[in-house]
Amino acid sequence: MPDCVLAIETSTPRGSVAVVKGDATVVYEHSFSSERSHNSQLFEPLREALEKCGDDLRAIVVGTGPASYTGVRIGIAAAQGVAMSRGVPLIGLPSVLAPEVDGGVGDRFVVCGDARRGKYFVAEVRGDELVGEVVTMDADAFREKHAARGMDTPWYTYDGKVPLGLEDVMCVMPSAIGLAEIAAGMVEDEIAELAKRALEPVYLAEAYVTQPKRK
Repeated sequence: MPDCVLAIETSTPRGSVAVVKGDATVVYEHSFSSERSHNSQLFEPLREALEKCGDDLRAIVVGTGPASYTGVRIGIAAAQGVAMSRGVPLIGLPSVLAPEVDGGVGDRFVVCGDARRGKYFVAEVRGDELVGEVVTMDADAFREKHAARGMDTPWYTYDGKVPLGLEDVMCVMPSAIGLAEIAAGMVEDEIAELAKRALEPVYLAEAYVTQPKRK
């Protein structure tokens, strides 16, 4: 039975591709940075990852954000193309499930960030799953949420700086390895069920479209 899981994570300026086996062995990992688009930098590491998998590709997982609409969609499109050509299941997992932290993350943590236009988001994670939905709130509510945090629950952000300069929030990045490890630990029925779901980015708000000025 195929054993490798391929993960693609492009929700932040640092993208990554990884291959992990069912026993958590990391077969391949490559990270790359781009402030504009991952489109041109994704495909070479993706090709290398597929070579490492060979005929042993079991499933593909892609990070769905929340973060850059464009970045996430690039990752989803690439994952869909590979899944179709290889005939393997494709699942999406929120990128907030897999922060890259030295020593690993615990069973419970929070990922937060700037949702733009005066809003901030908070995602609570427990046991590799979101607790409820990713919620957005204004600055005052965000400060209150942070102030009421449990000291045994670490807070992370994928932003380049800590939102509102709050204390005890660590700047990290999402990890393709982390996503692959979560998927590799799933049984076939779990993957099959997730693969039935529509693959869409985690949106925090409706896209803001600037209307052209009338002449």
